[in-house]
Amino acid sequence: MAPLKICMLTYSFYESDSRVQQYANALVGRGDAVDVIALKREGQPSHAIVNGVNVYRIQSRTRTEKGQIAYALKILVFLLRSALFVTRKHVRQAYQVIHVHNVPDFLIFAAAVPKLTGAIIILDIHDILPEFYESKFKATQDSLTFKFLLLCEKLSTAFSDHVIIANHIWHERLLSRSVSPEKCTAICNYPDPHIFFSRPRTRTDGRFIIMYPGTLNWHQGLDVAIKAFARVANQIPGAEFHIYGEGPAKHSLISLANDLGLNGKVSFRNFVPTEEIAVLMGAADLAVVPKRASLFGNEAESTKIQEFMALGVPVIASRTKITCYYQNDSRVKFFESENDADLAEVILQLNADATLRNQLVSNAAKYIESNNWDVKKHEYLGLVDSLVAAREARRKRAARKRNLSPEQETIGATRDRKSSSRV
Repeated sequence: MAPLKICMLTYSFYESDSRVQQYANALVGRGDAVDVIALKREGQPSHAIVNGVNVYRIQSRTRTEKGQIAYALKILVFLLRSALFVTRKHVRQAYQVIHVHNVPDFLIFAAAVPKLTGAIIILDIHDILPEFYESKFKATQDSLTFKFLLLCEKLSTAFSDHVIIANHIWHERLLSRSVSPEKCTAICNYPDPHIFFSRPRTRTDGRFIIMYPGTLNWHQGLDVAIKAFARVANQIPGAEFHIYGEGPAKHSLISLANDLGLNGKVSFRNFVPTEEIAVLMGAADLAVVPKRASLFGNEAESTKIQEFMALGVPVIASRTKITCYYQNDSRVKFFESENDADLAEVILQLNADATLRNQLVSNAAKYIESNNWDVKKHEYLGLVDSLVAAREARRKRAARKRNLSPEQETIGATRDRKSSSRV
C-alpha cells in the first residue's frame, strides 16, 4: 500500500497525550505523512515537527475550567478553528484518513468537508463522554445535558466510518447503545517500550518517593492519596509524595496538603513532556493510582498503571472495575477506593516489604512483555489499512459499474475534489 496522508484532531496537548503520540509515531515510522491539530501551551510555537509528525497548535488552553459554560465554549471555539484548518489543508492536498480523538465526540464534525470528498473518518473515544461529564460536573443521568451528550455520542458514531474505544468494558457499553459491532474496535492504552522501560536505580539519597503523574480531577482521587500520605508520612523515613500534573482540582489539593501540615513532604509539579516524566517516574519507589470507583472512574483505565509497571516501579491502585478487569493482585497492590486508611496501610506494607515490591515488579514485567505498544500497534495499523483498502475496493467496484477504468475513476475523483474546493 502506498504511503497515506493522515490528519489527527485532538483537544489535548500533543506532548502529554501518549495515545495520540503512539498512533502518529507508528504511522510516520512506516512512511505515512501525519498532521496533528492540537492545543497550545504558553510559549510553544504554532507549528513544530515532533519525531517526524507535523504538529499544528491552533488554540491555547489552561486546564482550570470549573464551569460548564467556560468548558463548553473553549471546545466549541476549537471545533470551529479545527474545521477551518483541516478543510484548508484537505483542499490543498487531500487526506485519506481523518482520525478524531475525543473529548468531545462531536469534534468529529470538524471533518465534514473531508468526509464529503472521500476521506475515511475515525472517531477515537478516549473517555466515554456522558459519564465523563457526569463525573466532572456532578450531574445525573436524568439531566438534559447527559441526555444531550448521549445523543451526540450516537450522532458522532453514526457520522464516523469506524469507532475506536479505549477499553473493553466501554466497548460493550458503546455496542449496547450507540454503534454496531462491525464498526467498533477496542484498542487499549499500552506503554511505549522505547520510553517506558526499567532503568538502573542509581538514587541513594535516602528518600522514599511516592509518585502520581496525570490529570488532577476529582475522579482521580488525589485527595484520598494525600490524606493517606498524611497518616504515614512520619512513619516512613524520607517519605515524599510527588504529584505531577494539571487540572481543576489542583488548588484544592494544594490547600488540603497545607491544611494537613504536609508542606515540604507533598510537592506539586507542573507538566513535564512524556520522555522526561518517564525518567522521573522510573526513579520513584512507589506509584499510587487512587482513582475513585465512581461510574466514570470505575471504568476509565489508567495508562499510568502500565507505564509504571513497564518502568519497574511497584504500583498501588484502587480496586476499580476496570483495573480488576486487566490486572490482578500478583502485579498490582490494591486498596479499597476512597478508603484513605486502607491506602495508608498498603503504603506502610510495601515500604516495609522489599520482597513484596520485587515480586510485584517481576510479575508486572512479564505482563508488559506481551502488552506494550510495539507488540500491539499492529491492531491500529491493520485497522487503518483495512479501512483504506475497503474504501478503495468500493471505489473500484463503482468505477466498473460506470464502465470506467480505475485510472479514469482516480482522475474523476480528483476533478470532483478540485471542483468542490472552488465552491
